[in-house]
Amino acid sequence: MKDIDVIVVGELNVDLVLNQMHSFPEIGKEKLAHQMTLTLGSSSAIFASNLSSLGAKVSFIGKIGQDQFGKVVLQSLQNKGVDTSLILQSPALNTGLTVVLNFDEDRAMVTHPGAMDELRLTDISPEHLARARHLHFSSYFLQPGLKNGLPTLFQLAKSLGLTTSFDTQWDPQEKWDLNLTELLPLVDVFLPNEKELLRLTQTNTLSEALATLPKNAHLVLVKMGNKGSVSWCQGKVLPMESFLNKEVVDAIGAGDSFNAGFIYKYIQGSSLEECQRFGNLTGAISTTESGGTTAFTDYNKIKRIAQEKFGYAL
Repeated sequence: MKDIDVIVVGELNVDLVLNQMHSFPEIGKEKLAHQMTLTLGSSSAIFASNLSSLGAKVSFIGKIGQDQFGKVVLQSLQNKGVDTSLILQSPALNTGLTVVLNFDEDRAMVTHPGAMDELRLTDISPEHLARARHLHFSSYFLQPGLKNGLPTLFQLAKSLGLTTSFDTQWDPQEKWDLNLTELLPLVDVFLPNEKELLRLTQTNTLSEALATLPKNAHLVLVKMGNKGSVSWCQGKVLPMESFLNKEVVDAIGAGDSFNAGFIYKYIQGSSLEECQRFGNLTGAISTTESGGTTAFTDYNKIKRIAQEKFGYAL
């Protein structure tokens, strides 16, 4: 019985976000940030939270510590309607933390992985996966415990009748050692941003990167910030303009919000064009408030922002 729309396997942490900075830190100097927010972080959690706010039934598999930051993670997800019963807690581990420094539309981040390092394939039950229609995995390079088991995870999901999506996120070590030829045939929707795809394919332009994709890859969505997005499907390329926000609060979680919007439409069987347009919209909505999730309090708020900020009726 599939009673879950999307099951998310991924990293969990809180974000300490510092905004209203006049410049980035410099060694030996002190800088001021005039706004501070402690909020739910991690690509996977932002995706899950915002997808649930859109109306999907979402469950999460991850690992955290038995500490105050862990409580923030659980409470934040539960407040958005995400099922947290499959999240593992360990008294021996710390919940991960990312310090985010925002300057204009750019940012710098420092992460303590904590429990994110310790999630293993053996923590993921086939019985739990079988309850879902779709599997989403994010932040490959932040989860070394799953690195060698990822093909097995996707193969298992496919054998249980799930569709799959995958967002690598950035590699902090910048080694980019990921076998796309092995993985992409198992992934229905691949969701890198432009910079990540160029690193992964060791190319200099988007057209070169798309040309190197394995011929048996399925659907690739390339996120390009305020330039919109580009989809690739069996060699056909579809660029789509962004919903431009002229008053960006911050861009944290904008890519994850794109993922949430795209997958929300994808699991409903919508066309590629409709999925991509809705992803562009939810990515833009994310930038209207701080932290990646605050613009997605509930569906009525999402509808209001879409109409008032972008002239789009949901």
